[in-house]
Amino acid sequence: MCITCGCGSDGSHVEGDVHEHVHADGTVHTHAHGQGHGHEHEHEHEHEHEHEHGHGHGHDHGDAAAAAALGAAHAPGIAPSRRVQIEQDILARNDAIAAANRQRLADRGIFALNLVSSPGSGKTTLLVKTIEALQGRIHAAVIEGDQQTSRDADRIRATGAPAIQVNTGKGCHLDADMVRRALDRLAPADGSLLLIENVGNLVCPAAFDLGEAHKVVILSVTEGEDKPIKYPDMFHAADLLLINKTDLLPYVDFDVDAAIGFARRVRPDIEILRVSATTGEGFGAWLDWLERGVAAARGQRNDNVEALRRRVAELEAALGTGT
Repeated sequence: MCITCGCGSDGSHVEGDVHEHVHADGTVHTHAHGQGHGHEHEHEHEHEHEHEHGHGHGHDHGDAAAAAALGAAHAPGIAPSRRVQIEQDILARNDAIAAANRQRLADRGIFALNLVSSPGSGKTTLLVKTIEALQGRIHAAVIEGDQQTSRDADRIRATGAPAIQVNTGKGCHLDADMVRRALDRLAPADGSLLLIENVGNLVCPAAFDLGEAHKVVILSVTEGEDKPIKYPDMFHAADLLLINKTDLLPYVDFDVDAAIGFARRVRPDIEILRVSATTGEGFGAWLDWLERGVAAARGQRNDNVEALRRRVAELEAALGTGT
């Protein structure tokens, strides 16, 4: 698991985050978090992650305690029981934030998806074509996850859709706190579609709930059809499988039926769609699936608002009668 293999979120930042630190002379320096700090650190690295900072400030890089735990988790000599406890603590904190994210999104009728895949599966191209096809029908916003650069967020913004880039540094996945911070800055519209493009990785993102309604796993035909049984946790966690780049089937050795069989061996009830952002194959079914999800999220929000109004009316009536 990534918690003990050496990666972590201690080098992450959300586009537009503000970072403040105090210099030795007492002056305060505030700047937006870009790709680097622009000030010197005194670092002592052991296995790449243990940091000592000489500039007298704390980082808002997710959770400092979790980052310290991540460093300890792969330090030589740590007891297996302690490693397990660290994993449980980090996942419990993540799940609590994810639950808050989920409630926040539900309260606003936002349908959120966590898109996961290997690198190069075509996630970003699929998102661009999806957003373009939904224009005038559904408002979409995107949280982009990559270790470095804002290239994918720039591609999304070129469609006119709002996007926030989250760079995870050495981290191999997004976590719930990164999404929480991104939501603060992105502020997606009520009743909209939120697409979260996770870091390309079929392992670690399976363990981290972000507060999404569904995980959608994307498997391109340029990969092996045995991915679902090689990476079963991810395919078991996903509610929908998109078999992507189907326009390339005549040119690659990929057995679609075998891929579907492997996926259903891992999760029998997984929904499966075949799509191509190049030719548009399967896009009608994909867009219908999205529209149903958005409609359900909006309907649930309306039901919750109506239930709240009825409760308020009941309380007002009770107060008015003196009961």
